[in-house]
Amino acid sequence: MSKLLVTTGFLFLSIFGFSQDTLSISKSDLKQKVSEKNMQIKIAQKNYQSAQADFRQSNALFLPDISISYTGMATTNPLMAFGSKLNQEILTQSDFNPALLNDPKTTQNFATKIEIKQPLLNVDGIFGRQAAKAKMEAFQLQTQRTQEYVELEFSKAYMQLQLAYKAVRVLEKAESTAKTNLKLVENYFKQGLLQKTDVLNVQVRVNDISNQLQYAKSSVQNASDYLAFLLNEDAKGKTFKPSEELDNTIQVEAINTQLSDNRKDIQAMDKSSEAYQKMMVMSKMNFLPRLNAFGSYELYDSQFLGTAAKGYLVGAQLSWNVFDGYKSIGKYDKAKADFQKATIETEQYKKQSQLELSKTNRQLKDAENKVGLSQMAFKQSEEVYRIRQNRFTQGLEKTTDLLTAETQMIQKELEHLQAVFEYNYTQQYLQFLTQ
Repeated sequence: MSKLLVTTGFLFLSIFGFSQDTLSISKSDLKQKVSEKNMQIKIAQKNYQSAQADFRQSNALFLPDISISYTGMATTNPLMAFGSKLNQEILTQSDFNPALLNDPKTTQNFATKIEIKQPLLNVDGIFGRQAAKAKMEAFQLQTQRTQEYVELEFSKAYMQLQLAYKAVRVLEKAESTAKTNLKLVENYFKQGLLQKTDVLNVQVRVNDISNQLQYAKSSVQNASDYLAFLLNEDAKGKTFKPSEELDNTIQVEAINTQLSDNRKDIQAMDKSSEAYQKMMVMSKMNFLPRLNAFGSYELYDSQFLGTAAKGYLVGAQLSWNVFDGYKSIGKYDKAKADFQKATIETEQYKKQSQLELSKTNRQLKDAENKVGLSQMAFKQSEEVYRIRQNRFTQGLEKTTDLLTAETQMIQKELEHLQAVFEYNYTQQYLQFLTQ
C-alpha cells in the first residue's frame, strides 16, 4: 500500500508539479512590453540619464555657488586671539598692552559665514557646456536606436519561435506518416512480401524522425526562453506559443536602399564628433583669462550662536594662468587628436553602414530567389513521394526508395520554412538599416 502511495505521489508531481505552462502570445501585444521592460533599453536609458546629469552640472557656469559655514574655536595664539576680538568688535585700549598681545588669555570665537561665488566670464566653460549638451543628445539618439534594434531582435525571436513550432508540426506529421509506413511494411513482411531488413530500415527511419522531433521541441523551448529574456521575464515553468503562425509565403515589398543621414545611430555619431570638437575648442579657450565675482557676509561673537558683530566682503577676480608647464598645451593636443579620431570613426561607420546596406539588399534578393526555388523543390518532392508511395503499395518500388523520397520531402519542407524565415528577417533588417 505504501509503495502504491509513493508511486501515485511521484506520478502526481510529474504531471502537475513539473508541467510547463504554455502561454499564447501576440506580437503586437508584446511589442510595447519589450520597449518598457527590456534590460538593454534600460541600460541605454541610464546612459542617457548619466549624460543628462553631466549637462546639468554645466549650469554652474551661470549660477552662483553659495555655501554657509559655522565655526567655533578657542585659541591662545596671539595673532588669532587679536583677530578674533577685532572681528567681534570688542577690542579695548587695554588689549594693546604688549604683555596681553604676546601672551593672550584663551579667546573664544564663533563665526557664521555665508559665501557666494559667481562666474562672470569663463569662455572655456561655455564650450564645455556645449560639449556636454552634444554628448547628452548623442546618448538620447543612441537610446532611440537601441530601442529600434531591440524591436528588430524581438521580431526575429518571435519568428524563430514561429519557425520552431512549424518544424515541430512538420516532424509530427512526418512521424505519423513514418509509423503508418512501418505498419504497412510489417504487414508485407508478415505476408512474406518483404525482408526483415526492410522492416529494420523503416524502424530506423521512425527513430530518426522521433529524434529530430525531440530536437525541434527543444528548439521551441530555447526560442521561448530567449523571447522571455528579451521581455525580462522569468522563463521557468512556462513556454510561449505565438498566436500567429509562420506563413509559407512571402510578401515582396520595394525598400529604399539608400543610407539615410537621419538614422539615429549615424546622428549619434555626428553628435559625438561635435562633442569632441567642442572639447577641443574648450581646451583652446583654456588659455584665456577668467573673470569671477565673490562675496561673503560674516557674523562673529564670543558666545555660541551669537551674532553681535557683522561684516561683508565683495570683490571680483581676473585670473590668467600664463604658463602651467605645458599642461594646457598637452590637453589641447589630446583633445584635437580625439576630435580627429572621432571624425574618422564617424566616416568609417557611415561607409560600413552603406556596405552593410548594399550587402543586405543583395541578401534579400537571394533570399527571395531561395524561397521560390525551395517552394518548387518542396512541391516536386511531395509529388515524388506520392508517386513512390502509390507504387510501393502496388509492390513496384523498393522500401529504400520510399524512405529516400520521404526523407527528401521532409527536408525540402523544412528548407522552405527556413527560407521564408530568412527572407522575412532580412526584409525587416533592411528596413532597420534604412529607417
